[in-house]
Amino acid sequence: MCIIFFKFDPRPASKNAYRLILAANRDEFYNRPSKAADFWGSSNEILSGLDLEEGKEGGSWLGISKRGRLVALTNYLEGRANPDAQGRGFLVSNFLTENIDSYSYLRKVSAEGHLYNGFNLLTAEFKAKEDMVCYYGNKGNSEPINLKPAGIYGLSNSLLETPWRKLQHGKSLFTSVVSRNLPSEGLVQELLHILNNEELHTPDPAQEGQGEGYSKLMLQALSAVCVRAPGYGTRTNTVILIDAAGNVTFTERNMLNSDISQWSTQSFQFKLLD
Repeated sequence: MCIIFFKFDPRPASKNAYRLILAANRDEFYNRPSKAADFWGSSNEILSGLDLEEGKEGGSWLGISKRGRLVALTNYLEGRANPDAQGRGFLVSNFLTENIDSYSYLRKVSAEGHLYNGFNLLTAEFKAKEDMVCYYGNKGNSEPINLKPAGIYGLSNSLLETPWRKLQHGKSLFTSVVSRNLPSEGLVQELLHILNNEELHTPDPAQEGQGEGYSKLMLQALSAVCVRAPGYGTRTNTVILIDAAGNVTFTERNMLNSDISQWSTQSFQFKLLD
């Protein structure tokens, strides 16, 4: 299902501040085959994990390129999904490989939104002259929106900023951490700590109403920032920092062997290309 918190500030007040701070969880079946984040693409310019599920190979949920293109996906909680719908993960990998601006890409996606089960998509470009973050959800407005800079946002499995209790709680923790001007390593560790918060936030009528058809136990599990259910839950944490000079730190923590006690963490650093 996934959850994302991010602060977008294209003109940070100090050299030590960040143009983007993003913390995200990927929730998925533990045994679904996937590849941990690494560089790929024609010039090894794209960094993301990749889906290896049969028929959906090459899709993703979150990625960034050295040219400053970033994209993230969450599913929309709905009781009856269409098993024949197109794979949503390709919406991520296609943006990373295409040469089209964020807003135009989402307009193109919105014209085909009915072909997919419910989703939310963030597309962004971080460039020397201008940074832009855009949003589109196929269960909301037909037109994408440009997000206002210097904002803190939360996105779970409803539309952007829908005030589910888990989202409000996680966003409050995120806001507190990013306001403390922590050094990079400390900031990453604090954000990973938030992403692994297993506190349940039930009852939540808004979430439960949208998840009609799910069991009560599953909805309870989904009410935490870090989801833990039998065979399903949070299996990847990702933190992305982009500083004022275009330096990127991408940290990914992955579950190993479908075992919630086994994890591997890796970090990538690079500078955005002009």
